[in-house]
Amino acid sequence: MSAVLPNPTASVPEMSAALRRTARPVFELQSAGLAFGTLQALRELNLSIAPGESVALLGANGSGKSTLLRLLHGLLRPTTGSCRADPGLRQAMLFQRPFMLRTTALNNVALALWLRGSPWREARGRALLALERVGLQPQAGQPARTLSGGQQQRMALARAWALGPEVLLLDEPTASLDPHAKREVEQLIADFSAGADGRPVTVVFASHNLGQVKRLATRVIYLEMGRVQADLPVQEFFDATRLQAVSPSAALFVKGELV
Repeated sequence: MSAVLPNPTASVPEMSAALRRTARPVFELQSAGLAFGTLQALRELNLSIAPGESVALLGANGSGKSTLLRLLHGLLRPTTGSCRADPGLRQAMLFQRPFMLRTTALNNVALALWLRGSPWREARGRALLALERVGLQPQAGQPARTLSGGQQQRMALARAWALGPEVLLLDEPTASLDPHAKREVEQLIADFSAGADGRPVTVVFASHNLGQVKRLATRVIYLEMGRVQADLPVQEFFDATRLQAVSPSAALFVKGELV
C-alpha cells in the first residue's frame, strides 16, 4: 500500500501539519478516566497528541492538569479506558519543583545519564554540554540546592535535554519565578519545541499563565473537573467568539471570571 504524501506545492508549515496528521500519535487516550478512591480526577478523556505539537493544559486548580501529565508519563494508570504512549519515543517530565540531589549541578545531570547506562566519564561530559546549553556552565560545580529558582528549573531542563527526549512533559514550569527567569525558561522550552538543536520535541505543559500559553502553545486543552471542555488550536482558543461557542466556562476562565 502506498503512503499518502503531502501536497508538494504546499508551504513548509502546511507540509509539517500534514505530516503530523498522518504520523503515529505520541499519546492516545480513549475514554480514559482515573479515580483516587471516591474522587474522580479524570473523566472520559478522548485525546490524541501528534508528534511536534506544543500542547497547553489549562484549567483551575484541581481541574486535572497535573494528573493528566502523570498519566501521560506512565506514573499513573487509568482506572477506566486506556492511555497509550508510543513505546518507541523517549520522554522526560519536569515537575513544578524539580528534585535536587545534595550534590553539584553537574552531578545532578550526570547521574541521570549514568542511571540510563552511560559510563560516568561520558555522562559528565554530556552533562557539561547540557549545562552549557542552558547557560549554567559557570554553576556546574555549585551545589544544586543553592541555585536560584530559575537556575534550578534551567538545570532540570538541562537534565531532561541531556537524555535526548522526543517528548517533554512540564508541570507549571515557571511557577513562582521572577519575570526574567520566566523568560529564560520559556525561551529554552520554545527552542526545544522548535528543534533549535536539530531534534524537535513534542511538548505538553500545564500552566495558569495565559500569556505563556499564547507564546508557547500550538494547541490548548481546557479541563474542568477532570473533563475536557475545549480542545482548540491556540488562535481559536483565544478568539472570544469561537471559544464562547465551544465552551462558555472556558471563555469565563480566560476572562478571569470563572468561580
